[in-house]
Amino acid sequence: MSKATLAALQMVSAAALEPNLAAAERLLAAAAAAGAKLAALPENFYLIGRDERDKLALREPDGAGPIQAFLAAAAKRHRLWIVGGTAPISCADERRMRSACLVFDDAGRRVARYDKMHMFRFESDAERHDESRTLEPGSQAVALESPFGRLALSICYDVRFPELYRGLGEFDALFVPSAFTVPTGRAHWELLLRARAVENQAYVVAPAQGGLHPSGRRTWGHSMIVDPWGEVLACRDEGEGVVLAEIDPERVRAVRAALPALANRRL
Repeated sequence: MSKATLAALQMVSAAALEPNLAAAERLLAAAAAAGAKLAALPENFYLIGRDERDKLALREPDGAGPIQAFLAAAAKRHRLWIVGGTAPISCADERRMRSACLVFDDAGRRVARYDKMHMFRFESDAERHDESRTLEPGSQAVALESPFGRLALSICYDVRFPELYRGLGEFDALFVPSAFTVPTGRAHWELLLRARAVENQAYVVAPAQGGLHPSGRRTWGHSMIVDPWGEVLACRDEGEGVVLAEIDPERVRAVRAALPALANRRL
């Protein structure tokens, strides 16, 4: 792991693909210009539709399609590692898809894929969500080696399940591309991210959807980067933008040396 600037990109995605790819390109270019070596997009960066089923129309076979091609080309163009939020990948069930977090290196090569494992379900007076109607869950946790250390992948609702991360062993940073609802975000977003950072003694990079979408949905935002002690290094409340912070291997080592919680585990 080497010291590097990372970026969490916050979007307010529209209900059509092309404007979202243009916004993602704008943010990736800004992150690279600011010195970031890795940039992470939010969940569903490619589409926030009027209905959860709108995403099904954009499904792509694994390894091909405009969304995956965009991510690969952008990584190569900007010489930037990209954690690609989520992409809609086809599965055998024609009524559903996989929500996949794809990672590309700075040469545009895909180096990892993680499929969202936990399906969000929530009901309130104002809104209802049940991802199991459109998403097929993944079955395997994923971490990868990189110039920035060992990176753990997850997506949004996964952050409520700490055993997902503990099962991966030690890592240096974990990613949580998200589209949190306002009520769950207001109550739990920062709390969960800081808890995952503290218990894993690792950086947390959480790019999010944040604002009022053209579809009428509002997302919580507050994209942030948290250090291994649970300190919020940078945050953006709402609106499109780039959240930047430096990750430092010495900080990870210092926290783990001062409080050797990972070494003291007995379960």
